[in-house]
Amino acid sequence: MVAVSRFEVWLVGLNPTVGSEISKSRPCLVVSPNEANKYLSTVTVVPLTSTLRSYPTRVSCSFEEKSGQLAIDQIRCVDKARLTKKLGVMDEETCQLLCSTIAETFRY
Repeated sequence: MVAVSRFEVWLVGLNPTVGSEISKSRPCLVVSPNEANKYLSTVTVVPLTSTLRSYPTRVSCSFEEKSGQLAIDQIRCVDKARLTKKLGVMDEETCQLLCSTIAETFRY
């Protein structure tokens, strides 16, 4: 099983998709906790997109000198078999903003 850590960015094959789900192979940020990543064959990821939207479920970021957004509205659980290549680690400031935005998005 692939060793995956929280806040790593991986190239993930998201196809096949249905309807309006974000598609193709793209960078995704792992947000599931390391305790889960160690034992489960799935991880929770937030896809990165270069399409900028003013949605409250989007967090602006820069990765590998490219600007984009983390699409919380497209968060999903994927099998580790979909992870094709580790691309790096997201910066701490973006990860903190992402976590607070996720918490606010799903606040009851």
